[in-house]
Amino acid sequence: MSEQFLHTPIDETTEHNYKAFGVIYKVKHRSAVKYWLWGIVITIFVILFLPWTQNIRAKGNVTTLRQEQRPQELNTIIAGRIEKWYVREGDAVKKGDTLVKLGEVKVDYFDPKLLERTQQQITAKELSIDGYNSKASTAAAQIVALKEAMQLKLNQLDVKIRQQQLKVFSDSTDVIAVKNEFAVTQRQIDAAKVMFDAGAISLVDFERRKVSFQNAQAKLISAENKFLQSRQELITLRIEKNQTVQDYTDKINKADGERYSALSNAASTEADVSKLENVYANYDARNQLYYITAPQDGQVIKARKAGIGEMVKEGDMIVEIVPASIQYAVEMFVEPLDLPLVGIGQKVRFVFDGFPAIVFSGWPQASYGTFGGKVVAVETNVSDNGKFRVLVSEDADDRPWPQQLRMGGGASGIALLKDVFIWYELWRNINGFPPDYYKHDVASKSKDDKKKK
Repeated sequence: MSEQFLHTPIDETTEHNYKAFGVIYKVKHRSAVKYWLWGIVITIFVILFLPWTQNIRAKGNVTTLRQEQRPQELNTIIAGRIEKWYVREGDAVKKGDTLVKLGEVKVDYFDPKLLERTQQQITAKELSIDGYNSKASTAAAQIVALKEAMQLKLNQLDVKIRQQQLKVFSDSTDVIAVKNEFAVTQRQIDAAKVMFDAGAISLVDFERRKVSFQNAQAKLISAENKFLQSRQELITLRIEKNQTVQDYTDKINKADGERYSALSNAASTEADVSKLENVYANYDARNQLYYITAPQDGQVIKARKAGIGEMVKEGDMIVEIVPASIQYAVEMFVEPLDLPLVGIGQKVRFVFDGFPAIVFSGWPQASYGTFGGKVVAVETNVSDNGKFRVLVSEDADDRPWPQQLRMGGGASGIALLKDVFIWYELWRNINGFPPDYYKHDVASKSKDDKKKK
């Protein structure tokens, strides 16, 4: 019966009565493969003319632009031993908070009254300065008094000298008068002698004239002696004046020397005071260095020294502080081949570690979870890894960076370059060509804005 069924002819009525015939036998069915093929070809052709943003990918880390906002080591300036800890790792501290107290280890600073004793030395030296200044003032007053006394003495001697000069002049006048009188008596005695020899006068007259001549001669000798004595007294007064000037000059010079000696001692003592004040300031500053304080707000990490009584040397690291207020940035490392394509002000998209993102590198507008940035610095020296370091800051015109960022976190950067067609980008990659050279020119953009205004 089955064989009869198989050899039974199938007509159109039978074909319409069974649905399986329409599913299995597609004799009159038209294929849609060519429509799909043309659709795919047209779609690919359209996609080839879609815009594509060329980019450079680079890995980086979260950092900051300012040096004072980076993690900093807190070192001790003086040697000492740890006496007390005021914080522990992970604590948040404010600027000026005490972190650790150090004890002294040098014998020169063991004295607990070191500052007090140094201040006493300074006070004693200052009193010495006052004494030396008083001595100098006394010497200056003595010099003034000596000069006044010398002037008075010289005035007195000048008066005596003037009187003696008048006396010498008077005595010289007397000598001249006596000489005239002696000349007269000389002529008289000569005439009397001639007359006596001739017998014109008597012996008595001759002897009387002879006595007058001898009296005139004695008077002349006396006048000359008086004149010479007056001159000698004048010379003596002048010598006395010179001696007075010399004596007072010696006294003034001696007093002046004592004055300068006192001033020199005062200056030397002032130098000693300055040294002691410097020492006092150093002692005071050293006492303040026993307490190590936080230089800024932040978090305490990496305590290198532990326990009580542990010794530290000058410059040893005590702890490390991460600043609380940080202006984050990202440091990227770009290949030397891509360095000419990176410029100041260029746009960069970031994907930070720990933050989910959907990235379409060629269509940054369609990406989700990325953050914008701008290039602020490009180092001209190659780093140890053979790449160039680029610093990127937050883009103020884009969405703000997350507050959960931490120093040292990873970041994947996409530096946006020129917009091209997809077919050109495919052709460039197939041929191994680099991206088009495109430099973001901030100066020209600002000039264009000014022209528009």
